[in-house]
Amino acid sequence: MFDIEEELKKLPEKPGVYIMKDKHDNVIYVGKAVVLKNRVRQYFRKNNKTARIEKMVSLIDHFEYIVVGSEDEALILECNLIKKFRPKFNVLLKDDKTYPYIKIDVKSDYPSVFMTRRIQNDGAKYFGPYPNVSAAKEMVSFIKEKFQIRQCKNFRNQDRACLNYHIKKCLAPCMKFVSKEEYKKQIDQITMLLDGKIDTIIKSLTKEMEAFSEKLEFEKAAAIRDRILAIERISEKQKVSNISENNIDVIGVFKNEVTVCIEIFFVRNSKMIGREHYFFDELKDMEEAEIVSGFIKQYYMDRKDFPSKIMLRYDLEEKEVLEKWLSEKGNRKVELKSPQRGEKLRFVEMAELNSRITLENKVKDKTDILIELRDTLELDEIPFKIESFDISNISGSFIVAGMCVAQNGVIKRNLSRRFKIKTVYDQDDPRCMKEVVTRRIKHSLEDPKGGFGSIPDLILADGGITQIRAIKEALDEVGVYIPVYGMVKNDKHQTRALVDEDKNEYRISESLFNFITNLQDEVHKTAIEYHRKVRDKEMTKSKLDYIEGIGEKKRTELLKTFGSVKKIKEASLDELQKVKGISKELAEKLKNEL
Repeated sequence: MFDIEEELKKLPEKPGVYIMKDKHDNVIYVGKAVVLKNRVRQYFRKNNKTARIEKMVSLIDHFEYIVVGSEDEALILECNLIKKFRPKFNVLLKDDKTYPYIKIDVKSDYPSVFMTRRIQNDGAKYFGPYPNVSAAKEMVSFIKEKFQIRQCKNFRNQDRACLNYHIKKCLAPCMKFVSKEEYKKQIDQITMLLDGKIDTIIKSLTKEMEAFSEKLEFEKAAAIRDRILAIERISEKQKVSNISENNIDVIGVFKNEVTVCIEIFFVRNSKMIGREHYFFDELKDMEEAEIVSGFIKQYYMDRKDFPSKIMLRYDLEEKEVLEKWLSEKGNRKVELKSPQRGEKLRFVEMAELNSRITLENKVKDKTDILIELRDTLELDEIPFKIESFDISNISGSFIVAGMCVAQNGVIKRNLSRRFKIKTVYDQDDPRCMKEVVTRRIKHSLEDPKGGFGSIPDLILADGGITQIRAIKEALDEVGVYIPVYGMVKNDKHQTRALVDEDKNEYRISESLFNFITNLQDEVHKTAIEYHRKVRDKEMTKSKLDYIEGIGEKKRTELLKTFGSVKKIKEASLDELQKVKGISKELAEKLKNEL
């Protein structure tokens, strides 16, 4: 048995990474330490810990640690382990959206330019990310049109040039109408454009235009002039401000009582090329500097495009080791800067303002709808956690139930649950509902930190008075009070009002109607999909499935040999014994059972 106090005494006074685990051996937190002995012991001492750390420590059953040579090595290992285990108490990027990059396959003789969401270690050049997908598409279209590079995905020599060549959208390298050197010059200019080196590319194109003019090749000079004007237009669309820094990321943070929002701006060559935002729940009692530090480790772990500076409000405790790690990953010097005045501070403030607006916009609608629901039903508290249940069966067969959860006004599909009815064998929805709710509430009472989490603040029954009363009976039996209301439907099977067990109806607004309808649709979907799965599984079973000694392999061999259960039944004992795995006793059993 793991004795935490004894293990704390064995901790070395060396740098390393510690891994906290719960009783199920799940990794719940990964951290690094300059001195393992000092850092890990802090968690188990009576000091002023935040509520979040208190909760984490209460779940720790045992811990492990890995000793490394330096704090730098500890940081790299910490990032790798967080990426691998995704512990619930670390700062994690839960927003899994993958933004597109623009890729140039520079190793090709005639490279192409296209969008991709997958970064590979293939020697190609990647530019981005582009949070605005339309902007990325526009840029790729612009490049293909103005630089006349190949548009076909698979390059090969052709017998004749395609239409793109004839309408002057491609230089037709497939026909060798352009040399590799000339084509490469186009790719170099595209690279400068995507790198934000607008002045450099315009100077290069201007020289090219003047050279064509001197040779009296005015048509080619005009084409270059049009390209310069187009580049200036698309460049101007991206300009943000006159900020002197030309290759920076700017991080802004805002948090409320429930959620934290981080907004990150990308500025290249004094132009904003995009922005992203991320939301983090349950970090409200964590210091902003600690949140940002964890975010930087996660965010830049797999990046290809690194800025020269990252602007943020806070001086980070890990600043030096983070700078070293970022510089090594980006193959360039990367600094963390906390400006105190001037244009750089104003840019950080702009990122913070945007993170605040983004968070308030996200939270406002959801909070408003919950407040409206509380006021409509005259509840004592805002129902932050709402659960709904639905029963599904066909004439009392294959009876199942679905449960869906709305947390903070958002339907959480990962919290949906499915139940097979165990104690009811005919069509009796109220008894089924009572069984399901009883089982569900007992899960939370027996293990509040388990898969069902805390008990709900409100239950909405997909049914009338009998369903409400069945749920109330279940709650009374387990000794829990939760408000319960039913969803009353109109002739079109749409929820028109909420009702309590005394048949009092509560009219709802259009916004509340939409919220409840979404909840109702989700619980219907959960129950019906599970019902179909159970029904289909049962209906594909044959008599063979119920004969002891006939497993999946033997059943497959029998059906492969005879084709159907009927023919197996008609087969002789000798014929049955010729099937792989079927002994004389099993053959006799088959004949008797069938």
